[in-house]
Amino acid sequence: MTHASNTHNGQLVLSKDGLPGWLDPVVHAVETVEPPQLSRFLPPADGAGRQSAVLILFGEGERGPELLLMERASSLRSHAGQPSFPGGALDPEDGDPKAEGPLRAALREAEEETGLDPSGVQLFGALPKLYIPVSGFVVTPVLGWWQVPSPVGVVDPNETARVFTVPVADLTDPANRATAVHPSGHRGPAFLVESALVWGFTAGIIDRLLHFAGWERPWDRDKQVPLDWRA
Repeated sequence: MTHASNTHNGQLVLSKDGLPGWLDPVVHAVETVEPPQLSRFLPPADGAGRQSAVLILFGEGERGPELLLMERASSLRSHAGQPSFPGGALDPEDGDPKAEGPLRAALREAEEETGLDPSGVQLFGALPKLYIPVSGFVVTPVLGWWQVPSPVGVVDPNETARVFTVPVADLTDPANRATAVHPSGHRGPAFLVESALVWGFTAGIIDRLLHFAGWERPWDRDKQVPLDWRA
């Protein structure tokens, strides 16, 4: 089930109608950012890769704007224990990967993983498709406004360890920012929030959204943390 603002003649659509004013910089960023500005990993030109989507859901909590994240179960074979946006691979019933398929997949996966009620979510944008080389996923980041909040939590403990929200104020706080160092030597942005280390693809997207929305504050890029960091 999807919210009326997401559908038109039975088709899933994006709508900016009635969004809170504080999301305006995010909307502008989504509409103007170019793929190379988001990541150096872009989908293969030959069309290879498994189509997938994630839901970047903005809500409004007691401390203002916030993002919905989840932590993957430690028993998973890939990305175990890693905080991420809800999301996953497209299913055939999601429809055309070049049309509304990623929108449907983002909502469906978020409902399956967090118990989110999709009828309370207004989808307002989608970033260019990106690529995760380690898994071979071609990912469409879909952005939504949590218009009518609903209870969320762990649906399947075999898949998800916890579901939580992070205030944007904590994500922009320089004290919570660092550079994560992978054992391979790769370095990337990281966020130390809610007793979790957010790194990798998820942190990269958050970092770029904060930057292009004009919310980023100067932070110490020389502050490094290992991937096994714990609060």
